[in-house]
Amino acid sequence: MACLLQATTGSALTRLIRNRSSMNYRPDRSIQRRRSRQIMVGDVPIGGNAPITVQSMTNTATEDVAATVAQIQRLEKAGADLVRVSCPTPESTVALKSIVRASQVPIIADIHFHYRRAIEAAKAGAACLRINPGNIGNRTRVREVVKAAKDHGAAIRIGVNGGSLERHLLAKYAEPCPEALVESALEHMRCLEDADFFNFKISVKASDLFMATAAYRQLAELCDYPLHLGITEAGSPRIGTVKSAIGTGSLLWAGIGDTLRVSLASDPVEEIHVGFDILKSLGLRHRGVMVIACPSCARQQFDVISTVALLEEQLAHIATPLTVSVIGCVVNGPGEAKMSDIGITGGGNNNHQIYVSGLTDHVLRNADIVEHLVTMIEAKAAEIAANDAVQIEFVS
Repeated sequence: MACLLQATTGSALTRLIRNRSSMNYRPDRSIQRRRSRQIMVGDVPIGGNAPITVQSMTNTATEDVAATVAQIQRLEKAGADLVRVSCPTPESTVALKSIVRASQVPIIADIHFHYRRAIEAAKAGAACLRINPGNIGNRTRVREVVKAAKDHGAAIRIGVNGGSLERHLLAKYAEPCPEALVESALEHMRCLEDADFFNFKISVKASDLFMATAAYRQLAELCDYPLHLGITEAGSPRIGTVKSAIGTGSLLWAGIGDTLRVSLASDPVEEIHVGFDILKSLGLRHRGVMVIACPSCARQQFDVISTVALLEEQLAHIATPLTVSVIGCVVNGPGEAKMSDIGITGGGNNNHQIYVSGLTDHVLRNADIVEHLVTMIEAKAAEIAANDAVQIEFVS
């Protein structure tokens, strides 16, 4: 430990404790994750002690390889750990082979109705096959999909959805409900287990967040497989983000969940941003700059709202975890700055206090706030990345 401390600056160590190990740093923020078995989706571990992964789904025509690969690359740049691609036609699974080869992250094939598409996708190199119990077909077909997954090293997601439940469950329960979602998941869980296949995860999604969260809580008590979280068809960016933050966020807060997708009627890249923001808010993942900002009022000594908008735009390229506080006056500014890597508090006569690693550093007078902060934050991110590299080299 002494060697590690020598290789780490004081400010970097403070950041490491606060941001990377916030659960230990603040007992009141402790989240005890549900114990789940770990599976592999390509080279990405899901479940166990692995980080909670964030994924999205392409909305291009899969047959258009160039457009699909371009969108996947944008998702990779945004931080996606996994990307799902719809495979509704034979032509799409043919294209999938080229898409997989061109992608840096594992590709999940999204399969509905046609079990042969799942077999073709496995042969094309898909790292995971999402099958829908409500429309994939009988057990014989599922066993053929399992054989293809085994033969080609693919994982499977049992993707139950409230909008496409099996007929016998709708007849039994009269309408979609948490119990029906869970029963569907358990039936197909046993089907995969009977085929001696265990490299799978489960989701029980619904657009109704009450139904979805209740189903996930029930399922979490009944099995130890990794759970893929999501409020399906959540809606437009605003309402979809709110529903996902409440539904998915409450489950994560309870320690439930190993991977997630935020389903928005929007650019898929936005799903990645929202997913990471939910995880960052709970201290479960740290990527990029988290800006803490006041809503502003008559006390503000600079335009907080426009400053924050410009900062988020100009700092989007930074992946290193950093916390930046932007507070318009001295009421809460110094206190927030103590918990930030870099902070600014508005002062009178255009004299603003700058903080570094929670300590006062200098006064910014009559200068461009955004330009000054961006320069500082980029330098701080580079410093942290260099220190982390030293730590990783030491540990390895």
